[in-house]
Amino acid sequence: MSSPDRPAYDPKSPLKYASLIGLQAGAVGAFVSAIQNALGNHSHGAMGIITRSGGTIGFFAAMGATFALTESVLANQRHTDDAVNGAVGACAAGFLAGVRARSIPMAVGSCVVLGAAMGTFDYAGQLTGEKGKTREEKRRQFFKQPLKPLVAE
Repeated sequence: MSSPDRPAYDPKSPLKYASLIGLQAGAVGAFVSAIQNALGNHSHGAMGIITRSGGTIGFFAAMGATFALTESVLANQRHTDDAVNGAVGACAAGFLAGVRARSIPMAVGSCVVLGAAMGTFDYAGQLTGEKGKTREEKRRQFFKQPLKPLVAE
C-alpha cells in the first residue's frame, strides 16, 4: 500500500498518546495557573493555583488530550502521518476553546485558525525533511565527532 517515497505507517495508540499529551499540557496549564496566581491580587495564598485559576489546568489538559486523540485516531483511520492529521486535531482543540467561551463563531474561528497554523507547521516540517532522520542520525549530528588523525598509523 505504501509508495516507495512514503514509509510504511506505524499505528499509534490513541489513549496512550492522548493521556501523555494531556498530562504534558496539564503541566503547562499548572505553570500558567501559577503565573496567574502570582500576578493577581487575592487572599487565597498559594492555594489560589487550584481554587482561583485551577480551571486553567483542566482546560489546557483537555485541549492537549483532544488534540492528541483526534490526531492519532485520524492517522490510524487514514494510515498516513501527514499535516492533515495535525490540522484536524488542532481544529478540534480550537473548537473546544470556543465552546468554553460559549460562542459558536469563536469556536469555528479558533478551529480554522489553530487548524491552519498547525497544518502549516506540520507541512513545513515535512518539507524540510525532519521526520525522515533516524534517532542515531540526529544523535550523530548533535554531538561533536572526534577528529580523524591526519596520518594513518
